[in-house]
Amino acid sequence: MSTDEAPIALDTLSEALQSDNLKQIRYMLNKGMRPVEVAHLLEKTPPRERRIVWNLLNPEIEGEVLQHLGEDIQAEIVSDLDAAEILAMTESLDVDDLADILQQLPNTVMQEMLQNMDLQNRQRVEAVLSYPDDTAGGLMNTDTVTIRPDITVETALRYLRRHSEIPDSTDSIFVVSRKRNALIGVLPITRLLISDPQMLVREIMKTENDHAIPADLPEREVARIFEQRDLISAPVINEDRQLLGRITIDDVVDVIREDADHSLMSMAGLDEDEDTFAPVLKTSRRRAVWLGINLITAFLASAVIGLFEATIDQVVALAVLMPIVASMGGIAGSQTLTLVIRGQALGHIERHNIGWLFNRELIVSIINGSLWAVVVAAIAVLWFQDMTIGIVIAMAIVINLVAGAMAGSLLPLTLKQAGIDPALAGGVLLTTITDVVGFFAFLGLATFFYG
Repeated sequence: MSTDEAPIALDTLSEALQSDNLKQIRYMLNKGMRPVEVAHLLEKTPPRERRIVWNLLNPEIEGEVLQHLGEDIQAEIVSDLDAAEILAMTESLDVDDLADILQQLPNTVMQEMLQNMDLQNRQRVEAVLSYPDDTAGGLMNTDTVTIRPDITVETALRYLRRHSEIPDSTDSIFVVSRKRNALIGVLPITRLLISDPQMLVREIMKTENDHAIPADLPEREVARIFEQRDLISAPVINEDRQLLGRITIDDVVDVIREDADHSLMSMAGLDEDEDTFAPVLKTSRRRAVWLGINLITAFLASAVIGLFEATIDQVVALAVLMPIVASMGGIAGSQTLTLVIRGQALGHIERHNIGWLFNRELIVSIINGSLWAVVVAAIAVLWFQDMTIGIVIAMAIVINLVAGAMAGSLLPLTLKQAGIDPALAGGVLLTTITDVVGFFAFLGLATFFYG
């Protein structure tokens, strides 16, 4: 079954649940769908039906399904299980996927699971857990194929044939030193296959260091390296160049997807792993904080309006036109803000080009501000038969568009330097600035002209 057929599967599932046809559901889940499709189906299913579906899965695929679920749903499922059940469910997973799931568990459960693992697996998982989950060390899988530089190609091929199972996405073998397990080079399997069997590995391996990724490198930088160099896998090393593990393209795809989700959801103050069908109270609690922050900024904008209450009472047209000024500035600022945040994510913005970008956005805001100021002023004059109101709103629009461009350019840079996620806080601060500046400019100019 393809992902495109998932809506049909959900309809079939709903009909089967309503008719209590559990046999049909069990067959569909365990025989007709891949684990990733089951995970997608679970994420589209309300909580009550989700629990029923999960209980119908065969134990041997539960771990694979679990690894494809969002963190919220993972936490919901494993919260009802003990350490032994979780360990049995996840024993076939890659180390990096297992580490991700462990981080969703209470510390006591995680420690119990680690104690119940065999020594080798525990050491591998602890190696991944020792790094933050948003770094190369947190992404890596410790399953690697390594060889020594002083063996022949024929010996290396014999060694590969003896491997009971070569890890997925293995496009290269890592060449390491005998004593320190330090990375010396990378040997693509394609090169290994076409080389003279009597040649030594050191003669055909790649020795450039470009593909080695430091364990503490942020995951966003890892994704950029994979994109720029078209990598399928890359070795992860520590500061002594000791090989720790490898990162594969499937891990990087997850990073790119999560980063995109994070940017989108953060604009609304939500978590990228937010469960679409989370319970009412849980959803309300998460959103209440963000609404509270927005309420504070709304009161600030209202306070500015309150300063000019007398002017608004005198010229009623001001109350009608105020939202236009704030909206124009907000949209212009959002365009710049989105562009700069994207530039930061792609690594396009650096210290040497910030000035050029700021000047460009400033000039664009002046041009667009002047253009639309004339349009809005003309409409306002025709509407209210008042030339003064046209002059006031034209000047206010230019001022607010310039303020929006300046805020949109500088806010992401300032927030990033302060260690605050620009995608999360930038929108709220920008709206506050454009509302306050827009109202203050419009009403302040009106007070001056209408005195």
